[in-house]
Formats: sequence, C-alpha cells, structure tokens
Amino acid sequence: MTEEKKTEPADDPKKADKPEPADDLKTTHHTLGDLSYAATTGRIVLHEEVTEDEKYNGRKPKAEVSITYYELDGADVTTRPITFAFNGGPGSSSIWLHLGLLGPRRVDSGDVGNLTPPPYGLLDNHETLLRHTDLVFIDPVSTGYSRAAEGEKAGPYHGFTGDMEAVGEIIRLMTTRHNRWLSPKFLIGESYGGTRGGALAEYLQTRFGMFLNGVIFLAPAFNMETLYHAKRSDLPNPLFLPTYAATAHYHGLHPDRELDDLVAEARAYADQYRTILAKGQNLDPEERAAAVAKIASLAGVSEEYVDRANLRLEHTRFYAELQRHRKLVTGRLDTRFTGPVDNAIHEVMPYDPFLHAIDGPYTAALQYYLRTELEYENEAVYETLSRAVHPWSYKEFEGDAVDVVDRLAGAMRINPDLKVHVSMGRYDGGVPIEAIEYTLDHLEIPLEARERIETAEYPTGHMMYVHGPSRVQQSADLADFVRRASGRS
Repeated sequence: MTEEKKTEPADDPKKADKPEPADDLKTTHHTLGDLSYAATTGRIVLHEEVTEDEKYNGRKPKAEVSITYYELDGADVTTRPITFAFNGGPGSSSIWLHLGLLGPRRVDSGDVGNLTPPPYGLLDNHETLLRHTDLVFIDPVSTGYSRAAEGEKAGPYHGFTGDMEAVGEIIRLMTTRHNRWLSPKFLIGESYGGTRGGALAEYLQTRFGMFLNGVIFLAPAFNMETLYHAKRSDLPNPLFLPTYAATAHYHGLHPDRELDDLVAEARAYADQYRTILAKGQNLDPEERAAAVAKIASLAGVSEEYVDRANLRLEHTRFYAELQRHRKLVTGRLDTRFTGPVDNAIHEVMPYDPFLHAIDGPYTAALQYYLRTELEYENEAVYETLSRAVHPWSYKEFEGDAVDVVDRLAGAMRINPDLKVHVSMGRYDGGVPIEAIEYTLDHLEIPLEARERIETAEYPTGHMMYVHGPSRVQQSADLADFVRRASGRS
C-alpha cells in the first residue's frame, strides 16, 4: 500500500486572488438656484501602514468609510474654504448635519407639534453652507455605510483615539486628493462630534501639520463630567438646573413667569446650589429645607421629589418625572418634545420622544436621496445611530473625566489664528448651555485668545435646526463665521 504524502496547506487561493477593496464613489452634477456643484458619495478605503519586525510592509486596507463631498463648480481651491462635518453619538452617522442644516437638500421633518407624517420628503436648502464652503460629510467606522474591511476588526475604531485618528486620516486623504492644502479649512462637530472635533483640532496640527481656520461646535460634549452624574461628583446638578427650569416653563408649569427671568434666577442660584451640595451631610436642616423648596420651585417638580432625590435631579430621571402626572415622558435631546408612556411609574425615561420623532423622516430622506439624486446604490443598512460601537472605549481617560478642553486649548495656543464658534440650544437636555459655558470658562488660553471664541444660543434643543426659525438664523451665523474666519469679511 502506498503511503499518502501529506503536505502543509497552502494559503487559501480564493483569498489570495481576491482583490483588495477599492474606492466606491459616484459623482453627479447639480444646481440650486445660482449654485452649480458636484456631489461625490460612496466609500473610500482607509489604509494603515504596517510595520513588522521593524520593517515597513506597506499599507493595508483596514476600513471602508462612507463620505459625501460637495464641491462648487469652477472655484479656486486656494481661496475656497472646505469644511469637514460629522455628528457624534458615539455611533452617529453624519445624516443629521447633512440633511438637517448644511447640505443643499434638507429633510422635510416638521417640528414639535407639527411633525411631517410619513412618507416625509426632501426640500431645497437655500440656506446651505455650500454657498460659502465646500462640504465633506464623514460617517465614522460602523456608522452610515462605513465598515471595517473584510477580515478586519471594527473594535479598534470604537473608541476615542481610534475614532479620532481614523476621521483625521479621512480628512488628510480628502485634503490631499482634492488639492485642498491651501484652502481655508474648518471642522464642524455636533455632540460627541464636539469631543472628536476638539481633539482633532490639535491632532491635525501635531500629526499632519494641518492648521485650521476655524472649528464649529454644535452642542459639544467637551467635558463628560459636566453631563453625567457620577458618584462623588455634583458638578452636573447646578449646570442642568436652568435647562430644567426652561423646560418646565415650556410645558406650562410656570404660567406666571417670564422665561428669561426664570432662567436668570436659576443661573444665579447655581453657585449657591453648588456650595450646598458640597456640604454633604453637614448641611444644616433649615438650609436643606430651603434648598429643597428653591430647587423644586425652579425645576417644576414637587418638594417631596427633590427631597427624595437628595437635592440631585439626575437628568434621565427628571425627564421621566416632570410630566408624570400627564403620563408623558419629556424629551432629552430636545425637551420641547413629549411622548406617551405605557405607565407612570418609570424611574428613568423609557425612551427619548425627540429621537423617535426625527428618525423616520431623516432615514427615509437619506435612503431616497442617495439612490435617486446622487445615484449611489448600496444595499447594506445605512446605520444612522449604530449600537455596534458600544461599549465605546475611553481607556485613554482611565481614572479621569473624559475631557478634551486641554486639547482644544492646546490647538488654540499653537495656532493663534484658530477661531471657534459654539452653537447651543436652550432646550437641550443632554448638553445644557451652562455645561458648555462652564467648560469654555476653563480653557487654559491667554485672555486675548478668548476673543477668538464666539457663542450663539437658540430657542430649541440639541439639534437646533429642527426648529425652522433657528435653522435659518443658525445658517446665517455659520456663514458669517466661515466668511470672517476665512479672512473674506
């Protein structure tokens, strides 16, 4: 009998012959009034340099990242600004800024009390920022159509540094491929996009020598310690109180008060509130009783509730409590919104009615827009808000609060021409105005550098542009900022 000869298995020939992923982009041409522009959408391949045994082994495809790039026809790229935009989450695609505020087309979603019913629609956005800057919308890995490359893990991108570096590499690639190194350059980040944007402003400088003209933040989550209640940290409580008061007023719980006066009173009480909480168990009973009454009167909830909460109104509990008597839950990202609940005993808000109100219109509009107007076809799920990125890694901040203030401050110190615009919503129950202002007050920059920071407040929530008049005003404010920061005013 002949012995069968055994051989070591060779590399999988199917795998060896399989081509590497390639850019998957579609360019179309459009007009909007007097604007003539090109739109390029699809996925570009993100590579990483590979070094093994101290030897450079080339660049390996690691992810495919979906983008949409709008470029004005015939513009001089050395003077025409370019702006890179992204939302937050973590886990959010750029759909909201793209179709809500900045792009040449916008979703017909309606607003609180007058929501557009299915099947929704698209409108021309005559206030688009494309009138003043070219636009690049970026979907971080695992959001939108962005995915890890076949055979690669997405986990390295589901964290602070990996995400920041990947988005930074997309910005570098787009800047290089489209000859935009001499263009005025801007970032726009919303919510966690503010966390990412604050870090990117420094990273782009130190890693690539890319100096920006301006960074625009919408409801930025600069410092998580100001936003989330944690053991032995009472920082959020006084910072959220003016938002609670404004929200109670909006829902008719302060019928005899003027909004501005009420908010001013809550802001004025914040320092005293902070001192009271700092006393802990040493708080005098009479002083505590007075604080219970004051907080309850401002926030629009009962003294019994404030007392049981030990003076600390954690926000997801507050939005469940405020309109419990009406069997309604109050929105978090936009506290103007409300929704019904199955029962009135939820300890924390069972859902955010604002997110439910906007998810359908935005998703439907984007799916239609990409396939029909931008002529890009992809049958994968477009992840508007991806759960796959969680748990998000903040390993770089172990033992510390997640805070990018030092990075933004470093970028401003290094680049004396970097200007900052911050948009804030009075009814933003996730990133309150006072939390943002507190963080900006702690930027370690020279006093004269503070003149390069401007803020704008709107009578709406986290995504200010859902409110029609605020969208129009915000569009004008951002256009003015880009003009001035580009040296074109």
